[in-house]
Amino acid sequence: MNDICDYCKDKSLYSVENFVYYMTVSLEMLMTEVPRMIVNVVQILPMETLREVQKPTPGCLLQRSFCSCLVKPATGSIDLKELIEVNLEYQKRLEQLLYSNRFFKEDFSVVLQPFLKHADPPRLTNGKIDMSFFTPDCFHFTMKGHEELAKGLWNNMDHPYIYTRPSSSKINQSTPSGSTTSSCRLPGVIFPFLLALICLLLLSSL
Repeated sequence: MNDICDYCKDKSLYSVENFVYYMTVSLEMLMTEVPRMIVNVVQILPMETLREVQKPTPGCLLQRSFCSCLVKPATGSIDLKELIEVNLEYQKRLEQLLYSNRFFKEDFSVVLQPFLKHADPPRLTNGKIDMSFFTPDCFHFTMKGHEELAKGLWNNMDHPYIYTRPSSSKINQSTPSGSTTSSCRLPGVIFPFLLALICLLLLSSL
């Protein structure tokens, strides 16, 4: 996300090629140095809708500073269209890298968790962004937002790898009051102990 926020400041440094290169180097280092490991990589958010996360508060002005490449361009501008395409290309190239067999060994594997691929920020019934999921800087998630992300990751992990797939286009569906309706699914019968342990770790981190 930070690379996309700064893309217009240095298109070479934050290029898709560099992103894939550094991901590759990092994962190869783990594969070489750390045996008996499963690495979960969460797919990158589509960030265009972050432009809608706005409030007339001093905190929200920070968003224009640390994600200016996304927030400042005019709607429909060439710069914004380019950034959206780069965002999508990040997703595509990450899939190409991780859906190959490059990072699979007997005691090591990397799994792409794609539940955020088509994610849309939580919305109220009037269609506006539910701001209770975002901190005062209008960029980072609150505890409530992280809880929803943890549930999304957990529910996506409740499958054998070949069935790991994108979820619906919503992170969650909000009620008029902004309360969430998503929940953790119970572990399947294939990996009950492992999945139950992961769920406990996720919940303990909230």
